[in-house]
Amino acid sequence: MKEHTLLNISPAFFRSCFPDSPSVSLGEDFYIMDASIKGYHDPIGHPCRFDGFMVFYCMSGTMKMSVNLTDVEISKGMVLINIPGNIIRINEILRDGDKDATYICLVLSKTFFQCLNVEVCKLFNEGVSMMQNPCVRLSEADFHLTGGLLEYIRSLLVSEASYKREATLAALSSLFYILLGAWTPETSAGDDADKSNRTKVIFDRFMRLVMDHHIQHRTVGFYAEKLNLTPKYLSKIIKTASGRSAPEWIDSYVILEAKNLLKYSTTPIKEIVYKMNFPNQSVFYKFFKAHTGMTPTEYRNS
Repeated sequence: MKEHTLLNISPAFFRSCFPDSPSVSLGEDFYIMDASIKGYHDPIGHPCRFDGFMVFYCMSGTMKMSVNLTDVEISKGMVLINIPGNIIRINEILRDGDKDATYICLVLSKTFFQCLNVEVCKLFNEGVSMMQNPCVRLSEADFHLTGGLLEYIRSLLVSEASYKREATLAALSSLFYILLGAWTPETSAGDDADKSNRTKVIFDRFMRLVMDHHIQHRTVGFYAEKLNLTPKYLSKIIKTASGRSAPEWIDSYVILEAKNLLKYSTTPIKEIVYKMNFPNQSVFYKFFKAHTGMTPTEYRNS
């Protein structure tokens, strides 16, 4: 059944959906939760938009989810990374024999993630790999290595160590780079060496702006102005950093937003046109069909 509204889930709200799951935290912006998912609160059993970064680290059982309209299945030894703005839904939890499905969940607000020494460029460098394929199976070595880091981070969070926040950020940065390597094993150090630090910084800032403003602003000029650059120079930087053009990045977010509204809501198409800042239905129909091969009506009914 289609929902009339799409609930926005904050890291704090997500935590409240698992009231019986123990967790350790660093303020309101980061926590690690042991989720033995016997029964979760209803909101995340329906499509909802998660406003933060999240890592599902599967220890046992199987969980079937949908992420941005794509069905995924997570079993032991697999990891799912969620990026802000994704539409997620837990469809089914399967036990592992007589054991409940168990997960370690790392949840970070966008503000906290920005404190990590992790380049957004790396997070998105393989096209939209994590948007299209958010799950990966870790090698045995990486599974044990990341497990050790998780235990270290837990110990930090319950300790009285000086500079606990800084130490936690450093450990999380290491953890994310190991996980990112599972998505991009073929990426060589030489590739990164060809990209200047300035290029990486601009790409990072561009992607954060697109996440926040893609509904209202779809022109390269808007983002160039925000970054105090010319549109031509910004386009060149984004192409160099990611292999995709700036309009392609913007359009990918706009299309995903439109798909989610069409599939997960009963909002009339004319209201979606208004909500997404298109001048009229004709422009929206042409834009949507050019990117999907279907009209909005055909997609909604598919």
